[in-house]
Amino acid sequence: MLVLLPPSEGKAASGRGAPLKAEDLSLPGLAAAREAILGELVELCIADEEKARDVLGLSEGLRGEIAKNAELRTAGTRPAGKIYTGVLYDALDLASLDTAARRLANKSLLVFSGLWGAVRVGDRIPSYRCSMGVKLPGLGALGAYWRAPMAEVMPEAAGDGLVLDLRSSAYTGAWTPKGAVAERTASVRVLQSQMVNGVEKRSVVSHFNKATKGRMVRELLMAGARPKGPAELVDVLRGLGFVVEAQAPERAGRAWALDVVVTEIH
Repeated sequence: MLVLLPPSEGKAASGRGAPLKAEDLSLPGLAAAREAILGELVELCIADEEKARDVLGLSEGLRGEIAKNAELRTAGTRPAGKIYTGVLYDALDLASLDTAARRLANKSLLVFSGLWGAVRVGDRIPSYRCSMGVKLPGLGALGAYWRAPMAEVMPEAAGDGLVLDLRSSAYTGAWTPKGAVAERTASVRVLQSQMVNGVEKRSVVSHFNKATKGRMVRELLMAGARPKGPAELVDVLRGLGFVVEAQAPERAGRAWALDVVVTEIH
């Protein structure tokens, strides 16, 4: 099972670990693209603070993120699972997993990133600011830039097992599963169900979406679940207490669509 996660906009501090060793990151086939983006981002943030703020879409209050990016090559590092924060990662709570679940998380979770392409939660990275929506002056839009290198490495990373896609829309464009990989992929949407005047209304709510995805991954990890495909995933999630509505693809080479329906966050 490979679980695709979005990063978090906000991130924890880099910490006091050794500086980045890019060659140690997972998915070494992304190394050249990572270096190109890292090089331009660092140079931009060192050379022109105002231009960097505009390119990165930062408010005045986030100006300090530019200095952080300027020091990416020398800053301390922490495991990516400790760098990424926010609602999804709070619900996932990697630090409190037992040994077996943490081992499965290190093997199964892949976090997409505008800067790194994708990293595993055990990969050591510095804190940074660079979303997939950024358009660097030299390399262009990062979502488009990552498509070619991702297309080369992701099918091998996915292997022959289930791909559970929990990414937000900003990150899905960097890699779209195709062919046989797509048929083993389940894309999940979280819907909040509310009764309004006796009629059920469903909507996508950011907090419910992120928290439920984090809780769902945590439950799968704690159960040691290794579903082999989308249909088995549906059975596992229902067994864990989730309300899941599944739509199998109508054509070959397409992903499954799963709706997880919630009324409240536990």
